[in-house]
Amino acid sequence: MGILVRWLLNAIALFATAYILKDKGFVLQDGFFTALKASFVMGIINATIRPIILFFTVPINLLTLGLFTFVVNAMMLYLTSWIISDFQIKNVWAALIGSILISLISTALSLVVRR
Repeated sequence: MGILVRWLLNAIALFATAYILKDKGFVLQDGFFTALKASFVMGIINATIRPIILFFTVPINLLTLGLFTFVVNAMMLYLTSWIISDFQIKNVWAALIGSILISLISTALSLVVRR
């Protein structure tokens, strides 16, 4: 699957998550265009910063049987919202639930597109 298709699928997943969690503090102010920007930034963060954070959190990740990865994903999502001004996450729970939803929706979309 090409990088542009993956970028578009992640933007769709981010947009859908914002729609689902709009009353919970997960806001995309300019709609899908903001989702495209945030997806691009999130891809860069996940390619550069996330591996370093995961490396240093291996012990706690082993103790939690990998569940701490959801916390790391939430931190990367929150960092994305800090960089993109039109994308706001108002609390930790919105970031955590949002990261789980984005993962699920993105995986489902990837499975559909792959077939």
